[in-house]
Amino acid sequence: MMSFIILLSTFVGVDTLAEPTNKHFWHTLETEVDPTNIWQVWTTVDLWHEWDTGLKSATMEGAFELGSTGKLISLEGRRSKFKIVDYEANQSYTFRTPLLFSNLYVKRYLKTVNGKTTITHEVWFKGLTAGIFANKFGPKFRELLPDVMREVVKKAQTL
Repeated sequence: MMSFIILLSTFVGVDTLAEPTNKHFWHTLETEVDPTNIWQVWTTVDLWHEWDTGLKSATMEGAFELGSTGKLISLEGRRSKFKIVDYEANQSYTFRTPLLFSNLYVKRYLKTVNGKTTITHEVWFKGLTAGIFANKFGPKFRELLPDVMREVVKKAQTL
């Protein structure tokens, strides 16, 4: 039964039972910052470069909602497009960035319990060439993620 669950969760792209790898990883922080402020930081796309140390710029076409699209430029100058593929207002969103024969997914979500807000930034690669992209970009993305999360909190504290 356990192997079926792992196989199923790998098939859908999110394996919450496994340890982080270059193909699927996440970072979680607990903060007392107002979750509304976190959400505002996360959804103000043109300011993502202020806290995401791997980005030169980001833009969104239209409102931040399910189906919206945007563009990213990495510090190295790589240009990519993204689309919001899952969205729950004030709680979570996932965007997908197409890669050659695969996709990069980024999910950001928050939860508040007893005045403490837990924020999580999750990343995974899925598709035929996912392993290649995970090996190329995963280590750097994983290394940057804790600092990126701390910057989100710092930015949210100033709102």
